Amino acid sequence: MFASRWLQLPLYLGLIVAQGVYVWQFLVELWHLIQTVVTGDPGHSPVAASFTRLTTGETPSMDVIVMLSVLALIDVVMISNLLIMVIVGGYETFVSRINLNGHPDEPEWLSHVNANVLKVKLGTAIIGISSVHLLQTFIQARWIPDNKIMWQTFIHLAFVASAIGLAWIDRLLSHSPAERTKELVH
Repeated sequence: MFASRWLQLPLYLGLIVAQGVYVWQFLVELWHLIQTVVTGDPGHSPVAASFTRLTTGETPSMDVIVMLSVLALIDVVMISNLLIMVIVGGYETFVSRINLNGHPDEPEWLSHVNANVLKVKLGTAIIGISSVHLLQTFIQARWIPDNKIMWQTFIHLAFVASAIGLAWIDRLLSHSPAERTKELVH
């Protein structure tokens, strides 16, 4: 039964492949951004193309295109970081120890990772990703229907509430009953 944990290995290997896909996507989006800035032609930018579809033909200014393109790059990096946390933290927690003790590249958080810490870290990473998406929406707010902005904001707030709840539960579980009673009294 204990050996069944190795059935998760293909899942983590698949996430490593997904990480490679995100690296490729980042490089493609970076190339489009460079082309757009160098040529001054927003036609190279997928952001400009989607923006033009959104606004029924209005071409955004270069600074808006660059800002939205950079936010798209940040989004890819943040999702990639989320993948690393799931791959390394999940493997370490649920499959097998990685044994990086003393290695200069060992992530600081890996030394005290457990399922609860991983959930809180994932929750805060999802909030960061959601924040980038919400910022992209706010930049384009005059062309986006109010109900879409409202729902994105509600979903973001649900992520925030969930992360706060996970952190609170982790805090409760990490203290002994005597420490919790002492904290409540003070």
